[in-house]
Amino acid sequence: MAIDFTGAGEILGAMITPALLITASGTLTMSTANRLGRVVDRIRALTDLAEGLPDGVATDEVIDKRELIANQIVWHTQRLQLLQWALVIFYAAIGLLVGASITVGVAASTKLALGWLPVTLGFAGATTLFAAAVLLIRESRLAVRGSLTEIEYVRKVVARKTTVPLVIHEKPEGGQGEG
Repeated sequence: MAIDFTGAGEILGAMITPALLITASGTLTMSTANRLGRVVDRIRALTDLAEGLPDGVATDEVIDKRELIANQIVWHTQRLQLLQWALVIFYAAIGLLVGASITVGVAASTKLALGWLPVTLGFAGATTLFAAAVLLIRESRLAVRGSLTEIEYVRKVVARKTTVPLVIHEKPEGGQGEG
């Protein structure tokens, strides 16, 4: 029995094709896990900050700081949930893409009419990769909105503690609003 090296090369090539998307998924998964860790670290820092606030004191400074902490907790809770879902979806995408790679080899080596299976798994994997990317876009917008809230707080503190007036810059035309 002669070995068809040309056919074997085509099979291996087709099996490796999903590897590019698997690599992209892995990179995005690592990045998302790092972002998740940073959000957790920030929540812990906010917890320490909240615990350090004086009890029963209602100065403008303490009220502003409490408001900032409360706002940041809301932003970070939403970010945490989006990042967790993005990670789950990235893991699913990796599984689907690995499944596509394996089924390419199985379908080609067994000569079974399974050509639809790797295509379906590959399409599903690419679609879930896209869905996770959309979640990361939403999360990054929340991160920016949270940072803008912190910037406004810092402006209030600077204005209160110095003679520098509180200047609120308008949003650039055509720019991203908070909506």
